Amino acid sequence: MSDILGVVRARVREHFVRNGITAEPDTASVTFLGADRIDVMRFAGPGDVAVHYVSLGCSRYPMVDPTEMVADPVQGPRAEVVVALRGPSPAGLSRSVAVVAAAPAVEGLVLAPDALVDLEMPLWEGAPFTAFLLGRSDIEDVVLPDPLSPVVVLSAVPITATEAAWVRLKGAEAMREAWVQDGVDPTDPRRRAASPS
Repeated sequence: MSDILGVVRARVREHFVRNGITAEPDTASVTFLGADRIDVMRFAGPGDVAVHYVSLGCSRYPMVDPTEMVADPVQGPRAEVVVALRGPSPAGLSRSVAVVAAAPAVEGLVLAPDALVDLEMPLWEGAPFTAFLLGRSDIEDVVLPDPLSPVVVLSAVPITATEAAWVRLKGAEAMREAWVQDGVDPTDPRRRAASPS
């Protein structure tokens, strides 16, 4: 299984090298009781560009719907998550990224675009955000040898409890449209919450 993570790490690093981030990423490791280790890689470029925090470990196994009677240990969707934030690394963010990445193994959650993952606690120290809204990232899917499914790297945007309620009511796309209309930069850790009508 470590070969899968090695391939994913190499492909993700290639993506950032192509985008001008050539340094090796800093890596934090988080372990949860009864689950495999999740690494969080931090890719930081020069200047005021967003820093990217990418999980590594979620794709170790395919995600399985807990309602299915038989779990396929080989085939099934695989994913990792990436959070993009401007500014210095906030304390506690790596753990929150790891919690999301571990959710398929720990809670039977299937990560997919437009999914809402509510941690119901600040995503980092002092953060107004308590949930992540998942979507497609600009990192290419990582193709694995047959018969394994490719690994999709999903963006995870920090959102407030009010925004999470809006997503539940109106849907993920409506939230994204509200950000555009309100001029909200989702990578700004000090941003105000969108106020969709």
